[in-house]
Amino acid sequence: MNSSGYRLVVAEPEGTLSERFFRLFRRVGLRGVLADLDRAGTHADVPGEAPIYGMAWQQDDCHTDQWFPQGITTSADAYGAEPSGGMFEGHDVIMASWYSRVGPDFGSRISVIDWQDREPPRYRHILLVEPRRFLYFFHRLFPVAVHAGGIVWYGRHLFVAGSSQGIRVFRLDDIVRVRNRIRTKGYRYVLPQYTHYLAEQDEGNGRMTYSFMSLERSGETDHLVAGEYGRAGGSGRLIRYPIDRDTELLSSNDRGWSVPTDLHDPQLARMQGAVIADGTWAITSSNGEDNPGDLWVGKPGKFTRHRGVLPTGAEDITYLPQRRQLWSLTEWPGRRWVYAIDADRWLTESNDEP
Repeated sequence: MNSSGYRLVVAEPEGTLSERFFRLFRRVGLRGVLADLDRAGTHADVPGEAPIYGMAWQQDDCHTDQWFPQGITTSADAYGAEPSGGMFEGHDVIMASWYSRVGPDFGSRISVIDWQDREPPRYRHILLVEPRRFLYFFHRLFPVAVHAGGIVWYGRHLFVAGSSQGIRVFRLDDIVRVRNRIRTKGYRYVLPQYTHYLAEQDEGNGRMTYSFMSLERSGETDHLVAGEYGRAGGSGRLIRYPIDRDTELLSSNDRGWSVPTDLHDPQLARMQGAVIADGTWAITSSNGEDNPGDLWVGKPGKFTRHRGVLPTGAEDITYLPQRRQLWSLTEWPGRRWVYAIDADRWLTESNDEP
């Protein structure tokens, strides 16, 4: 399908992010969070044929009905194969996004996980906030109220899916430590929004919903891969945007428009995540609570369905090339895991099911 009628339009970086703001709120970056992790996960056997190992959240996070995990990205997305080996300062870092079902006042958050193969992984939650300046000298922090169904960590930046609003962008160096937790819903660390991309389309084109996202590193150009959740008969589109490796933001023209490389419409029902690994697409789809999820492999218009090989509540997916693994996560209370999948098996295995 012709993609020229869709675009993401960049806004100016938030004017509220002044140096005075960062003097009021101590900027510590990702390094500061990794030195102050306060929660403990456990290694877990994850149900389903596809998972090979994974992690369970701390009990209160596993069972809460106020927050639901959605998106996933790793330090391998951020830095690729070189020079760090896909690590952040020697750490294999996984990030997961959550949205609040309590209401927009609670917004969305990111979990920073220091993954360990031999030791229980530790993590901490960071609240996503949008600082706004009023009366010139004062700042207020508002939670970023998006579904956060997909996230991509690319260099200094974290992209967060904002559904029909477009995409939010954060700079991880801007993570701040706050003294008064009352103003940040009890969170010690918050990440202020840097800028955002507004979703636009030509007249007559259906609005694109950015439900989930991932990163594709291949060839000379990296791409942000996005797609939308929809039930049978819905749009269910997949789209790719080129990334500027110098700015670590989306490539844009002189009008500030990011124009997609390609758009595939429609695809699969109930898609929850999509990633491209070595030229092959891997897509997760859900089948309702208590029902196992599906893994679809192939290319747009020609996918093979691996029925029921994922745990219930399948969500976003990413690719970790150093381990030759796909990583995903689940959302339902009491059945929440972050887990690895053997990419070589599922990206090449054929399946005769329609």
